[in-house]
Amino acid sequence: MIDGALVSHYLAWFIAALSTVGGVLVVGAFFAMGRAGYRKD
Repeated sequence: MIDGALVSHYLAWFIAALSTVGGVLVVGAFFAMGRAGYRKD
């Protein structure tokens, strides 16, 4: 039997991990774009 509280707990952790990874990737992308804009090759 699957407990509803356990499912919601795992779902909350999954969403938190997904948003954390997404946030890090967005910050990394902005940082990479900013660095590329300043370089004069």
